[in-house]
Amino acid sequence: MKKRPTIIDVARTAGVSKSTVSLVLQNSPTVREETHVQVRKAMAEIGYFYNRAAANMRRSNAGLVGLVINDLRNPFFTEFATSLQMALAEKGYSAVIANADENPALQEQVVGSMIEHGVSALLLCPAYGETRATFDTIARAGIPTMQLLRKVDDRLSQFPFLAPDYDAGSRLATSHLLEQGASRVAFVGGLDGRAVTEERKAGYLEIIQQAGLEPLVLTGAASRAFGRSAAKVLTELHPDVDAAICFNDLVALGLLSGCQEIRRDIGQNFRVVGFDDIEEASQTFPTLSSVSCDIASLGSEAASVVVSWLEDGGAPPPETRSAVSLAMRESSTS
Repeated sequence: MKKRPTIIDVARTAGVSKSTVSLVLQNSPTVREETHVQVRKAMAEIGYFYNRAAANMRRSNAGLVGLVINDLRNPFFTEFATSLQMALAEKGYSAVIANADENPALQEQVVGSMIEHGVSALLLCPAYGETRATFDTIARAGIPTMQLLRKVDDRLSQFPFLAPDYDAGSRLATSHLLEQGASRVAFVGGLDGRAVTEERKAGYLEIIQQAGLEPLVLTGAASRAFGRSAAKVLTELHPDVDAAICFNDLVALGLLSGCQEIRRDIGQNFRVVGFDDIEEASQTFPTLSSVSCDIASLGSEAASVVVSWLEDGGAPPPETRSAVSLAMRESSTS
């Protein structure tokens, strides 16, 4: 399907700025008549049509975008929310941010409040649990809404989903550990049954199966505390395990602390890879290898998608996965 022309395309064709095109579309008297003609000619040439209803909606609510985060205490989500808010600001939109605190009832409350205050769009990193009522409320309001990082509602044509390629990330991490000489790799952390856990675990299981090895999965809270306790469990109950891919960086950082506590060396004897590549991963000792989701680019992409949806009127694809890479550091290479 051919992409619909945007205001940026009009500006490029007419040889003027985006702001000038906006003024022409608003019939501003501050723009010279020759420029009006020039811009209108460019619009006709590339087939651009002005979505006045969407523009009126933006002006009525001052370009507010509601951003609901499941857990702002988690540094990954904090970094992501910051990147997204800054990317929206660059595009002339303001973000109203709320922490759902992994509580579906609180999430429903803050979403309802944002709708009452007239946000243009909603971006949800949703809490798990009973969330149907929240999305039903949004559907009735008719507000463009995206699910980010977590997929909890299957109505993707109405609530499209954007996230990193979790499966590819865990395949990268597991392959790396085996290439570094690991003979038994464990998957540590993440609660059973949650889609994001299953996706991150799937890539690990695929590579382990291809290598003809026996998997070992220790699921649990995505926290430092669980990672710290897992260090002792792995050492005492599974002494043959010499590497671990962790559900996220918090679990991995806890695992590093736990290994330090029991005097187990990190590096050649026990290798660790985290997931998300939060800022602290490169600052801890030893530095933590991690699957990088490129948080800044992910926030920028989410902002671009929702702004395009608002300004051009075309909904994004039902599901979009962004590329991941592996940041190799001391915890898996020394």
